[in-house]
Amino acid sequence: MQASLGIALFLWLCLGPWATAAQLEGRGVLRPVHTYSIVARDPATGEMGVAVQSHWFAVGTLVPWAEAGVGAVATQSFIDVRYGASGLDLMRAGWGAAQALAALRQADPHPEVRQVAMIDAKGGIAVHTGERCIQYAGHIQGKDFAVQANLMLDEGVWPAMAEAFEAATGALAERLLVALEAAQEAGGDIRGRQSAAILVVRGRSTGRPWADRLVDLHVEDHPRPVKELRRLLRLHRAYEYMNQGDLAMEVGDVAGALAQYGAAEALVPDNLEMRFWHAVSLVNTQRLDQALPLFRQIFSGDAHWRTLVPRLSTAGLLPQDEAVIEQIVSEGQPP
Repeated sequence: MQASLGIALFLWLCLGPWATAAQLEGRGVLRPVHTYSIVARDPATGEMGVAVQSHWFAVGTLVPWAEAGVGAVATQSFIDVRYGASGLDLMRAGWGAAQALAALRQADPHPEVRQVAMIDAKGGIAVHTGERCIQYAGHIQGKDFAVQANLMLDEGVWPAMAEAFEAATGALAERLLVALEAAQEAGGDIRGRQSAAILVVRGRSTGRPWADRLVDLHVEDHPRPVKELRRLLRLHRAYEYMNQGDLAMEVGDVAGALAQYGAAEALVPDNLEMRFWHAVSLVNTQRLDQALPLFRQIFSGDAHWRTLVPRLSTAGLLPQDEAVIEQIVSEGQPP
């Protein structure tokens, strides 16, 4: 523990002082980012993530922290983001979640106003709810997850989150979202709602941080942020199907690609861009007859897509065949 405290103090000195007592009394820049959140790990995949909702603008830039192969952190209440940054630093150095959180609490002059949850890559969990977090505040630690909340309408919010998460199935991001939905259904933040976020990373680092962030979605300001986050997650999954379709096309797996494109369109049937690139792929695999009805639907929704077709031909992304291009752009036009 002395070694972990030493690391924490070193990080503290590098990053600057913690919040002062004056700030805690509202006379400084510190603000109470009261909220509810969940940190969790999927034992099957190793994925780790954080999901959060708050009546505070852009909560996703403050509360959730996660790094592939390292861990995940939610730092909230009278927030200090160094619990996130330094927590990951300590876990990356080999400390478990419990050691990291204990060290940072010891280095913090005011742990009584913090609420923090950490999970490490091995599934170790640590949670802290300071005694000065505003009522109702509390947390529940379960197997591979922790839920925590403060300034809630009543004390049923975080138990509802835990119950919903444990009963949920599917990918980690969807299960995290179920917990947020349960919190809101149980009453949520007494002030209302404004922003939400989900961050999910791989269990092991690939060495490519951009590839290790599997889901990173933010709703900055919305009257129903959790519902909007659900919509964005569905859109995210649809684009994952589109990306898989593109990869299948690269290796000549036309049937696989079309199946992926179809799955994407089934999730978001009103998305013209997905339908457009599906149609382009059909043309490029000599399925013009199947593509033309799709182009007709697309052009009726937005004529600008018609203008794009010859430009794709010029760029080599559609056949450089004037007859084919004319047949496509004439779809839906008066005879």
